[in-house]
Amino acid sequence: MMRTFAVGDIHGGFKALVQVLNQLEIQEEDTIIFMGDYVDGWSESAQVIEFLINVSQKINCIFIKGNHDVWCQNWLKDKSVNPSWYLHGGKETIDSYEGFSDDEKKQHLIFFENMPFYYLDSDHRLFLHAGFTSMHGVEKEAFSHTFCTDRTLWEMALAIDKKMAKNSANYPKRLTHYKEIYIGHTPTTNYAETVPMKAINIWNVDTGAAFKGRVTAMNIDTKVFFQSDCLPDLYPNEKGRNK
Repeated sequence: MMRTFAVGDIHGGFKALVQVLNQLEIQEEDTIIFMGDYVDGWSESAQVIEFLINVSQKINCIFIKGNHDVWCQNWLKDKSVNPSWYLHGGKETIDSYEGFSDDEKKQHLIFFENMPFYYLDSDHRLFLHAGFTSMHGVEKEAFSHTFCTDRTLWEMALAIDKKMAKNSANYPKRLTHYKEIYIGHTPTTNYAETVPMKAINIWNVDTGAAFKGRVTAMNIDTKVFFQSDCLPDLYPNEKGRNK
């Protein structure tokens, strides 16, 4: 039986990524949808990208683009260093590329450039890094960067009255277009949760790997999830983004 997994933010935690994937025991017919933010935080961002490129040649993978991936893509393209990026994990990502050849960096750039901002499966389940703002759905979103930076979708789902009927005039139109929505970007650890969170029909699988949490992979059909060790335990001599 084909399985599909959604994998939350990784943020340079190569050891955690390997831990999680080993637990999945992936079969040929399975698919892994990575929710973005592969880089920035722990010391092995370049290693994460190299590994994922190799994995994609053996396993069915979909790689969603996150906001940190946009920053890294820009740096690989023209060496531009966004000051905010540098302070929020960019320095560690730049350092991780020491020893990588120009050709390898070019392959990583192509990998980033080919990432979509969202993916919609045949069961009308939407996957994107952060959110969207258009009441008409992702196809009508005015600015693509919103897909990897928006937090209003998640905050709205958390705040909505759970008793509100879907046919109510006040029910958010954004939540009516898709069977389920899967996101990352906003760590569940912000809400004192260490596991995936659900709000209305949105699943958040970013369980705080950039900070003190874990990398998570969740079977989107059964909702069974698998997690790495806490990232500070895997990188005891580093701070990640805990600064």
